[in-house]
Amino acid sequence: MPRSPLALAALATVAVPGLDAFDVRRPQVAGTEFDTAVVIDSVRKRWVVRAPIHAGAGAALEAEVALLDGVIAEVDAGKLPFDVPRAAGFAHLPEGGRAVVYPEVPGHPLRLEALGPGPGLAASLGRAIAAIHELPTAIVENAGLPVYDAPAYRDRRQAEIDEAARTGKVPPRLLRRWEERLEDVSLWRFSPTLVHGDLTAEHVLTAGGAVTGILSWGDAKVADPADDLSWLLVAAPQESVDSIMEAYQLRRTELLDPHLTDRALLAGELALARWLLYGVRSGNDDVVDDAVQMLAELDEHTNDADQPAHSLG
Repeated sequence: MPRSPLALAALATVAVPGLDAFDVRRPQVAGTEFDTAVVIDSVRKRWVVRAPIHAGAGAALEAEVALLDGVIAEVDAGKLPFDVPRAAGFAHLPEGGRAVVYPEVPGHPLRLEALGPGPGLAASLGRAIAAIHELPTAIVENAGLPVYDAPAYRDRRQAEIDEAARTGKVPPRLLRRWEERLEDVSLWRFSPTLVHGDLTAEHVLTAGGAVTGILSWGDAKVADPADDLSWLLVAAPQESVDSIMEAYQLRRTELLDPHLTDRALLAGELALARWLLYGVRSGNDDVVDDAVQMLAELDEHTNDADQPAHSLG
């Protein structure tokens, strides 16, 4: 049963001594792993309280807090152009685990439609993602989060495709397309970086035409940097993509990755396979049906794109 906002406010007052809760609200975006609320104190300061819903979420929260200790040090050293959640206190939960409370990170969730070409928000977003990928990978290792080299990550992608194929719900033509890309070894020669792993519009905060904060670091890993770019290549206005990618490349110090965009687009497609697998594993027929429909649309779209143009001559 979800914790009420009042119960979450009470946890906040336990976690942060002296916090005088004046008001409490549900956040704009609520996840499925945590009960979350925004607590406003008597001097109008805003705090976020997150309480894990199950033991797995609790373990993920502890790893995220450990990771953020390392990330915060990089923010304070001027290595990141945005802020991240900074734990101010914890409250032990009766069923085990802890709730965390942190001052609300300033900014509003990114509106993809606000992205345009040029040196504004799109460029700020590209630089922000590049800065993440420049962080020391030891931050992930020290937090006990996953670390992959390029061949191991390619194997991971192959395992996802194999499992999706066994469902019998992925169009055969799409499976062949994915297999061809996995077999192209040149595509998978990349330098693994620290990857956020769950970048979405809701997790990127902006204000004044710039990225001000990035939330929800629980899926961080050392892996393929293309993963953090796939959502933008798929969903951002097309006229903004060049500005995002140009700013990203200028901020990176690694040698140019010629297949970064190819892998990012593939990662966007494989996200549909993971959505299908989530539906199958959880027995959620609505999710399965949604994934099957999107896979069919992708199959049709990619087939049309691959068809050669007919000459009128």
